[in-house]
Amino acid sequence: MIVKICGIKTMEIAQIASDSGADLLGFVFAPSKRQITPKDAAQIAQNLPHSVLKVGVFVNETAESIIQIADEVGLNIIQLHGEETPDILPKLGYPTIKAFPIDGITRTNVRAFPSNYTLVDSPKGRYHGGTGQPFNWNLATHLAQEQDKLILAGGLTPDNVNEAIRIVQPYGVDVSSGVETNGKKDSHKIKQFIKNVKGCLN
Repeated sequence: MIVKICGIKTMEIAQIASDSGADLLGFVFAPSKRQITPKDAAQIAQNLPHSVLKVGVFVNETAESIIQIADEVGLNIIQLHGEETPDILPKLGYPTIKAFPIDGITRTNVRAFPSNYTLVDSPKGRYHGGTGQPFNWNLATHLAQEQDKLILAGGLTPDNVNEAIRIVQPYGVDVSSGVETNGKKDSHKIKQFIKNVKGCLN
């Protein structure tokens, strides 16, 4: 079970997540309260072990801009979190995660977007990311059965992630606001989240 901690903004939090067993760290380059500049993300990324994959989150950005930022930061994976169309994929040259809100995802549009990973999130909020509220995980079970690399996001916390995994059986989980306190990443919650995910597999 892979774990992605998204919305990384500081080296301290990146190191804590990495040391605690996170498999992927997400940097948000789209408008968001968790947005980071490519320069700051690059400084963090270059100090992380190669075993931790660096993911860039983009929303309706051009392929040229995505590639420029990915190369500058040293990203491993591109996450597309807007209304991108499948024709962007061959232009990128990077492995991709395509995110869909649970209220806008169907087998048809997942099949039509042959990304390396599919991420299902809670319904859109103010920004293109989810609201951080849990949704009915039973709605995603059929996706996990069909997608061997489904990543579950949306309202996950250290307290509910084991139940979400039990129901959906995803390839991985993604968390951002669920490991924050007062809008900032909380090292204790990050450690507990990762411990709970990895522990539930034993």
